[in-house]
Amino acid sequence: MSESIEAGTEIPSRTIHVDRATLIRYAGASGDFNVIHWDEQTAKSVGLPDVIAHGMWTMGAAIQPVVDWLGDAGRVTSYSVRFSAPVPVPHDGGADVEVGATVKSVEGDTATIDITATSGGQKVLVRARATVALKSA
Repeated sequence: MSESIEAGTEIPSRTIHVDRATLIRYAGASGDFNVIHWDEQTAKSVGLPDVIAHGMWTMGAAIQPVVDWLGDAGRVTSYSVRFSAPVPVPHDGGADVEVGATVKSVEGDTATIDITATSGGQKVLVRARATVALKSA
């Protein structure tokens, strides 16, 4: 991160793939074994298009390009999102989440970053924003 950081600076975008195996691993790590994340029939019976990715997995995936850009997850000082749509994860092929981020503002050694996340052409997060320390403590 050697470039000059200012409002409008774009953070390299990234495509993050999720498949059913990812959901199983995430369920085990998080303790979230809700059936809608692994059973197609149940997910569809409650009106979902398919099994869906965990919201917290989606939120975590969306901050990853910012963490990679910073080089240190500890420099993310706050992060919030609003979920706007689920990420359906079909059995065959899984799904991709397209993530982009842009510096909204810089004040001293702190930057506010707006994050976009879409899957299947649909926004899955809105008002996704992180505050980060530009220099290590």
